[in-house]
Amino acid sequence: MHPSCACAPWFGNGGLVGRAQWLLVALRRLTDRILDLDTLEVLVRVAETGSLTRAAEVLGVTQQAVSARLRAAEQATGQPLAHRTASGTALTDAGRVVLGLAVPVLEASRRLEAGVAALREPAGSLVIAASQTIAELLLPGWLLTHRAATPDASVRLIAGNSADVTDLVRSGAADVGFTETPAAPIGLSSLVVDEDELVVVVAPHHPWASASAITSDDLAETPLLLREEGSGTRSTVEAWLDDAGLTLVPPAAVLETTGIIRANARAGIAPAVMSLRTVDTDLEDGALVRALLLGPPLIRPLRAIWSGRPGPAVTAFLDTARSSSTGGQISP
Repeated sequence: MHPSCACAPWFGNGGLVGRAQWLLVALRRLTDRILDLDTLEVLVRVAETGSLTRAAEVLGVTQQAVSARLRAAEQATGQPLAHRTASGTALTDAGRVVLGLAVPVLEASRRLEAGVAALREPAGSLVIAASQTIAELLLPGWLLTHRAATPDASVRLIAGNSADVTDLVRSGAADVGFTETPAAPIGLSSLVVDEDELVVVVAPHHPWASASAITSDDLAETPLLLREEGSGTRSTVEAWLDDAGLTLVPPAAVLETTGIIRANARAGIAPAVMSLRTVDTDLEDGALVRALLLGPPLIRPLRAIWSGRPGPAVTAFLDTARSSSTGGQISP
């Protein structure tokens, strides 16, 4: 055999992990001849967010890098793949065709990465990624029920915002994720396990506390206490306002956790939009006041997301989450 033959790793001593890693490298080399995996990921994120800027934020790169990837893809295909719209950026017909071809390739890559990760994990282990609201308020009960049913199972929890959770599931670093975003991520399976109502809250001395109601314009034009880009709460508020043709003004502050936002709202720094679950006791004891927001209610789905065919551990945990909540709508 020629020493440079790409098949050489199959005959080494690397075992299953080494062979799976070689397959992943081979897949990346194959896609690099046409469109590399990172470029395919850019197309997916542009389709999901409808914006080059938001796609860049989700991917953790500059907008210039996203634009460069799109240009490279267009050069490789000989077709324009995206165009500007009044609300941002959308894929062209050719872009949607490439997207449809890209999703299975990315799924195959993620399944392979997940397989490598699974080979390293002990049997029965489960890595769960969850957005903060779900991690703080719902997962403890789910974990208690799951542990009672499977006492020998090992569970590791990673908390972050919804974009982080999606990335962890896509990369295979998490077996299952739980997010709070309005739309299901492209290329992943999902299950709506519950719904969550968001409410506008202010300190008792804030003018909105005594107002009969506030409008969507009031909300859009007022600096708010917000989480970072990529959080489920912020994405839901932005989508709700976008439906009304509005955008948020720059926030009063961008804070890392719901607990910090809650404390600052109680102190009267600025209004906040928060899960009703997180502020129900504050509303009961008068530390915060709910401002009545005119228009459709701010309801967001709480989703489980996973890549490929769920294994037994994921399936068991999904059953726990579904039976403990009111959801149950699966989307491919």
